[in-house]
Amino acid sequence: MKHKSLAGMPCPIARSLQRVGEWWSILIMRDALHGYTRFDQFQTSLGIAPNMLTRRLDALVESGLLERRRYSEHPPRDEYTPTSRGRDFRPVLIAFLVWGNKHFAPEGECVLLVDGATGKAADPIFVDRVRGETITEANHRFTAGPAAPASTRRRFGLSPAAPKRAKGARSARARKTA
Repeated sequence: MKHKSLAGMPCPIARSLQRVGEWWSILIMRDALHGYTRFDQFQTSLGIAPNMLTRRLDALVESGLLERRRYSEHPPRDEYTPTSRGRDFRPVLIAFLVWGNKHFAPEGECVLLVDGATGKAADPIFVDRVRGETITEANHRFTAGPAAPASTRRRFGLSPAAPKRAKGARSARARKTA
């Protein structure tokens, strides 16, 4: 069954899900960010069918999250490494890890994020770089951004923005007074 494309939606969450919303894609990115690069490594780690792995790797390359590099001509073999866009996915995986450990690990944490120098468990949080404070429901909220269409502005209770005019275009009022 073919899924509806989310690529044209104005929501950045929807557009992101278009690229990585399928669970195999997220797990492939997890492994790629852990250092796996080869098809057989991904297949062994995930137990995924080869045809599904091929489709997911192709989609991640097409979305710019992974880069394909040929490492053998005979037989032809490629490796897959995270691009800058793919490396920027790391905080999303960390958020999944923390959320999953908190809500879906009744047996306890089986994967931890630890400080590289001390080996002690980390307690990740999201911090607003501008104000230097933890992002919480109490002190931050979502709102429409400057490029938001009217539907997004309405979702956040804002009046629709005036349509953007082409550079150099004059308003009807300006044309009337000219």
